[in-house]
Amino acid sequence: MTFTLPGFDLPAFIASTLAEDLGPDGRDVTSEAVIPSDALFDGVMDSRDAATLAGLPIAAAFFRALDPEVRVDMLAADGDSVAAGTDIMRIHGRARAMLTAERSALNTVQHLTGIATMTRAYVDAIAGTGATLLDTRKTIPGLRFLEKYATRMGGATNHRMGLWDAAMIKDNHVAVAGSVEAAVGRAVAAGVERIIVEVDRIDQIEPAIAAGGTHLLLDNMGPPMLREAVGIVAGRVPTEASGGVRLDTIRAIAESGVTYISVGRLTQSAPAADIGLDFAHA
Repeated sequence: MTFTLPGFDLPAFIASTLAEDLGPDGRDVTSEAVIPSDALFDGVMDSRDAATLAGLPIAAAFFRALDPEVRVDMLAADGDSVAAGTDIMRIHGRARAMLTAERSALNTVQHLTGIATMTRAYVDAIAGTGATLLDTRKTIPGLRFLEKYATRMGGATNHRMGLWDAAMIKDNHVAVAGSVEAAVGRAVAAGVERIIVEVDRIDQIEPAIAAGGTHLLLDNMGPPMLREAVGIVAGRVPTEASGGVRLDTIRAIAESGVTYISVGRLTQSAPAADIGLDFAHA
């Protein structure tokens, strides 16, 4: 089954990534020099870390791009949590092609699995609180759709995909517009349906809701202030805690009663997972 991701051009990503690695002449000089043209490669990809997987179908697409006849056996699926030492994919194909695609495939799986793994840890930390974990737009340019896919594999919910699918009125917008009420009022007048309003003070809550805000982002508030804010909002709009959220603090934040918690570090700071591909000796 072909992997697709709405809004993301996978063939173009595969082609540009391989082109970056192969250079202007389109060559893997090591494989050309060392590997006979008719040699075959049986390989096993394994996770050397305990991890939540993401990106396996994309890795398979790299191998298929260079050897359309490659046999790929998926031993695990995106979203699975696996123990260290788990085999997750087997491949059998032309050796030159497999070794040429190896780094691009592994880079992608390592990066996305790292994001999914960190995300799962945050999701587990707030289990039972009723709060939902959100990602952010703090993504590597060009990789947003893939990175947000990885957070979904880890159990998070996607926030805005970009600047087009909701208004988010932040402090700089308010500063230029003159006030929270003015900024929100202009978004309402423009016909925007989803209006997320960032507030960092309790006295901004009522003006933001009264002007037409549909979602409040409670920025850099500690749990006591968050509980106060949630009480004032009283369920009129969803509330979102944001700013400086860490794994050791997210549980207390979630227990304040907020609807959502957004965490930028899921895509900004997740370490790559240790995943390798090794020749499977007979």
